[in-house]
Amino acid sequence: MSQLAILPILVPLLAGTLLLLTRRWIPLDLRRGLNLSAAFLQLALAALLLSRVETGDILVHALGNWPAPYGIVLVADRLAAWMLLITAALACFALLFAVAKGTDRGSRHFHPLFQLQLFGLNGAFLTGDLFNLFVFFEILLLASYGLLLHGGGAERVRAGLHFVALNLVGSTLFLFAAGTLYGTLGTLNMADLAVAVSRVSEENLGPVRVGGLLLFGVFALKTALFPLHLWLPTTYAATSAAVAALFAIMTKVGAYCLLRVGTLVFGPDAGPLAGLYADWLLPLAVATLILGSLGALAATRLRTQVGYLVLVSVGLLLTALGLSTRSGMGAGLYYLAHTTFATAALFLIAELIANGRGQLSDRLDPGPVIPLAGWLGGLFFVSGLLMTGLPPLSGFVGKLAVLRATLETPIWPWLTAAILGSSLLGIVAVVRSGSLLFLRAEGRAEDPPPVSAPLSNILPILALMGICLALTVWAEPVLKLMTEVGEQLLRPGDYIQAVLAPNAGRASP
Repeated sequence: MSQLAILPILVPLLAGTLLLLTRRWIPLDLRRGLNLSAAFLQLALAALLLSRVETGDILVHALGNWPAPYGIVLVADRLAAWMLLITAALACFALLFAVAKGTDRGSRHFHPLFQLQLFGLNGAFLTGDLFNLFVFFEILLLASYGLLLHGGGAERVRAGLHFVALNLVGSTLFLFAAGTLYGTLGTLNMADLAVAVSRVSEENLGPVRVGGLLLFGVFALKTALFPLHLWLPTTYAATSAAVAALFAIMTKVGAYCLLRVGTLVFGPDAGPLAGLYADWLLPLAVATLILGSLGALAATRLRTQVGYLVLVSVGLLLTALGLSTRSGMGAGLYYLAHTTFATAALFLIAELIANGRGQLSDRLDPGPVIPLAGWLGGLFFVSGLLMTGLPPLSGFVGKLAVLRATLETPIWPWLTAAILGSSLLGIVAVVRSGSLLFLRAEGRAEDPPPVSAPLSNILPILALMGICLALTVWAEPVLKLMTEVGEQLLRPGDYIQAVLAPNAGRASP
């Protein structure tokens, strides 16, 4: 039993609890230091965990030493460790930006909520059973409600109400799905579910199929997959930049769950229910890709446009994962890392641009010259290259890898047309925005806002872009590792053996 698998959960839980209990007693600078220390410690733990599982090992921690499927287990494989590493790196630089901009001021609850959000995210990636996945979903969603509303304002409250209402529906459906599967199969441990589904009787095929599709709907809502996507652009545009940057990983949680449940519980060994998600995922992903591109083209505010570009990235990511091939999964997981960091950087840039335009804020209308226009224009240009997949950066590498993976399917001409068409629309949208914000700017704002500590604001953005540059420079080894992740996912027996051993092959009664 590996103790390392539980540390990425314990650190944010203990840090969040400490920050919550001492929020009235310790000064802001000390709270910031504690939060940043916990975030960077999680980054180190995630890197260590990935190094441990890189060779294909699967680490299992059984809480209370109760063996699966009777006890709670945490499972760390290549996919879980990769998601933890992305989340921790993103959290570090989003938090640095929040501190630099003073986003964390005005409420003692920002720092505890930030760590509890990481607690929910890390738990969702590591948990080995559906019920605890539901629990961690609720934890991260409760924390996200508070972070979304941090700072107040009518726009945030309105977006928060929509966010809460939709996710309450999703949580209810999750419970229905879990209850259906447990009532039919007698287990919620995902490895044990995989065994039970492969042996399900014909009379229980219908309920299990319904439970699986309900889960698909829940994960599609979390991912913002068409037609459950309309909440995302307005929600992400309404919150602060640092929180929106952290939320860049939120849609990836849904994608992770689709991949985990789709390959393990309804994977190649699931008998009549094998590939349950395959017929749904690919067409809905392509629809999300196209509609996101059209939304980005029609957006009238920069932050809303970035929200639609998130939908584009969701569509492309799930198109790659929907191919259900090792190359498709490898390309998709590489692109997942790229788009998480690139999207976060663009949200931070959008905040700085909006702050420099006075009353125009982030509206896509010609306005005054922005303070530090040279810096911000250069950053916007690079982020545009990243988001639209133009060479030579990681966006191009990821998109090219996805296009190559589509050649293995007979419908590759249609997929290629959709991907390239959406790329063209995205390029037009970003070029139009850059022209309005920088090239057509004239004069100065009547009451320009003071520019404080510009370097501290820009450094987190440069760090996020630096990660994208590293993904470009080391694209070959990263893609190789991601392809190995895909191979491991397509061999669900390894996961089942690691979790259920020495009881592998036996479903719960």
